[in-house]
Amino acid sequence: MYEFDWSSIPGALPFLWDGMKISLVITLQAVVIGIVWGTILAMMRLSSIKTLSWFAAGYVNMFRAIPLVMVLLWFFLIVPRFVETLLDFPPGSDLRLSSAMMGFALFEAAYYSEIIRAGIQSVPKGQIAAASALGMNYAQAMRLVVLPQAFRNMVPLLLTQAIILFQDTSLVYVSALADFFGASYKVGDRDGRLVEMLLFAGAVYFVICFSASQLVKRLQKKYHPA
Repeated sequence: MYEFDWSSIPGALPFLWDGMKISLVITLQAVVIGIVWGTILAMMRLSSIKTLSWFAAGYVNMFRAIPLVMVLLWFFLIVPRFVETLLDFPPGSDLRLSSAMMGFALFEAAYYSEIIRAGIQSVPKGQIAAASALGMNYAQAMRLVVLPQAFRNMVPLLLTQAIILFQDTSLVYVSALADFFGASYKVGDRDGRLVEMLLFAGAVYFVICFSASQLVKRLQKKYHPA
């Protein structure tokens, strides 16, 4: 019978915390960039200019049809070489974190775009007409009237997607980054206690994601009371 030994966990906590910081940094950067770029994509998709609408639709459909791990591999293999050539970085520069953040951000933007597009469409069209009657142009109406209401409706969905993104950060193992999952795996493999470390990592992910999910439920009740 397998005998569990958790003694390697306390000594590994500083290394695991460094990995958690990488996971949180990737999550935060990808959420911010993803929402900003996703908002632009959503407005392009709703635009009456066909070229912009087609570009946004093609971007969203492409990224939603490709596995995230493949996107991360592409960025891990392509971006460092592109940056080294374009910006004259010295060969061998460690751009794994930048590549991972860019891959996550551009991938998540496709999903945020659809959430934001639905949020914009949920705002009554009369709001734009009322803004026009007050002398606002289309851009002002979107920025001052429609988007604030849309984001208020979308907060629970945006946070839920952020939780999913945090879980997906474990996929950065393809670029050999020591995020929280990667750090747990390395410690477990080094100490011969892989089962214990992966169980511990799973418990930490569960506590964080479950707590965040409960927060989202409270916000949903606040913004959308039954």
